[in-house]
Amino acid sequence: MRVGSGGGFRAILYTIKKGREAGGVWKLYQALRTRNSCKTCAVGMGGQKGGMVNELGHAFEVCKKSMQAMAADMQPGIDPNFWKQNSIESLKRWSPRELETSGRLIHPLRYRAGASHYEVITWKEAFDSIASHLRKITPDESFWYFSGRSSNEAGFLLQLLARVYGTNNVNNCSYYCHQASGVGLQTSVGSGTATIVLEDLEKADTVFLIGGNPASNHPRLMTSLMRVRRAGGHVIVINPVRETGLINFRIPSDPISLLKGTKIASHYVQPHIGGDLALLWGLAKATKQLGAFDEPFLGQHTTGLDQWQQSLDDLSWHEIETKSGVARSEIESIAKLYSQSKRTVFSWTMGITHHAHGVDNVQAIANLAFARGMVGREGCGLMPIRGHSNVQGIGSVGVTPKLKDQIFTALREQFGVNLPETPGKDTLECMEAAERGEIKVGFCLGGNLFGSNPDSTFADKAMSNLDLNVMMSTTLNTGHAHGLARETIVLPVLARDEEPSPTTQESMFNFVRLSDGGPARLPGPRSEISVIAAIGKRLLPDTPGIDWDDLAQPSTIRKWIGAVVPGYGKISQIDETKEEFQIEGRTFHEPTFGTPDGRGVLHCHSLPDLKGTESNQLRLMTVRSEGQFNTVVYEEEDLYRNQERRDIILMHPDDLKRLGLSHDQKVTVRSDTGELNQILARGYDSIRSGNALMYYPESNVLVSRHADPQSKTPAFKGVVVEVIAE
Repeated sequence: MRVGSGGGFRAILYTIKKGREAGGVWKLYQALRTRNSCKTCAVGMGGQKGGMVNELGHAFEVCKKSMQAMAADMQPGIDPNFWKQNSIESLKRWSPRELETSGRLIHPLRYRAGASHYEVITWKEAFDSIASHLRKITPDESFWYFSGRSSNEAGFLLQLLARVYGTNNVNNCSYYCHQASGVGLQTSVGSGTATIVLEDLEKADTVFLIGGNPASNHPRLMTSLMRVRRAGGHVIVINPVRETGLINFRIPSDPISLLKGTKIASHYVQPHIGGDLALLWGLAKATKQLGAFDEPFLGQHTTGLDQWQQSLDDLSWHEIETKSGVARSEIESIAKLYSQSKRTVFSWTMGITHHAHGVDNVQAIANLAFARGMVGREGCGLMPIRGHSNVQGIGSVGVTPKLKDQIFTALREQFGVNLPETPGKDTLECMEAAERGEIKVGFCLGGNLFGSNPDSTFADKAMSNLDLNVMMSTTLNTGHAHGLARETIVLPVLARDEEPSPTTQESMFNFVRLSDGGPARLPGPRSEISVIAAIGKRLLPDTPGIDWDDLAQPSTIRKWIGAVVPGYGKISQIDETKEEFQIEGRTFHEPTFGTPDGRGVLHCHSLPDLKGTESNQLRLMTVRSEGQFNTVVYEEEDLYRNQERRDIILMHPDDLKRLGLSHDQKVTVRSDTGELNQILARGYDSIRSGNALMYYPESNVLVSRHADPQSKTPAFKGVVVEVIAE
């Protein structure tokens, strides 16, 4: 049966299914209700108000992603015989889902070049080997990579270890997702995060949802969008694909929505992949022609106005239509809606950031918000929909190649630590340096660095060229089978709700939650913080200003964070107060921005030509499925797109016909970077003709390492491919 809406009774039945996998529905419910932050997307819920509760106190804010992650953490441990029975070569043939569902990692593991299998080792052997390798190299011959899965405390401690060791090669997973948002927002409003709180979203009368599919990837946002629609508001979706859950969604916790469904998108615009920047400029031009600019706001609260308005006047409608793929009449109709709005929120995801002009896209969204004074007051603003649950917090606590000046100065002056001043490399630079042999040791706090990289053939080569790679993980992923260093060590760590002491996380709304932790489900895994402190103690036992035993306590780390990280002062007392808090200086309810002069900055751009316009080409974007979170694949099927497998390329039926292909014909998909064979070509009338989609991370072999020069975010969208019949 084809799925015609998101959510609904299928989601309820899915809850029962995941409950059975986790040992019972009641057991899963109890796990989800503990006072811990949700483990999945950065919309955020849980914490001291209890699981399934968001910032506004709304209860039972739970989604399939939450249950998938929790059920994965509730798997039994992997028996030591598993590593004898399954060779590295056999693991390479396993799908991401097969690896994820193998069980929890409970023993330290080591692979050495030439061996056919992983071997189980002791924690002492692992720590001694890591310290030994790091002593043999210069600090800048190492890199340190952080996932958004970890806590603020673990992230802060590991970046501190890397820096007192002597390198600024400290980077996080946002470089491959939302770094363009951070750079674009910082250069526009002076802060790299959302300018709103959750309540602002629900007060809006118009929401732009650009280049994203929260029905699959951030389902709890659908409740807020439902409230916007019920209040008579508009949701304008801009996406080359008509996504089922964005057209209609049945909120399981709302009886009326569950039974009747909720129309989410009031308007749906389908530009070509890569046409967003032209569309955004077209919307600004049309809004200006309607006389709807807020001239007093622009004059008093922005800079660059004259040049920007002149650029709008000089821009032709022919160029806008050609480069966006959207007709002038459709752009003008959306601009008319915007011109009538009193409170607009602009939101976006990686359909905006995963381009070589991702920062330009974000700046153009900010321009559009400035145009009508839709930032700097309640119910309005800019909202990047961030991915992993604490990816924003990891960045806040210093996981960037260059520390913020305030953090750098405070660490030196208040704690007396010596910090390096050499430039640090971003994630892609570290990978390229590893391939050249300039970096010899990698250290990964969670995540799947191999699976998240563009050009997976190159990623395999680069990571295999390391002398040592260390991965702190809860379950298996493709990075444990591919791209193995000459020595690879896997350290099993506890999940967030198993930590022996409380930790904190930050939502995409700049809200810091306190997670209580809880009892370990299995013997063997250790706290991330204790592992990092133990390595620090072995590697740097006499570091000025550092007491590794003291820093093994999360409460101590919070004292440091509160003293050095801007806006985080309240975290120092959170153990006593239990008070979760909004970070100061990021939410703009007044039009005074974080720029040097307090004004928003209007930016001008050159509009890129559309790629892939030859008769034998398609523009490809890599996407996640409904049964997936980041690189983790929980289900082979993509329910909302009505697909039962992942080795497919979805294109419009007109493109199938144009390319002389039939539905489900086997093809080779080829780009300038690589190719995939034995792929099924499928007609999919929900995608704009001339464009196609394939699943990430399997299709990463097709994605080049070409990145946005400002944010260093690779262009996972807009890949030009040829589809060749086999």
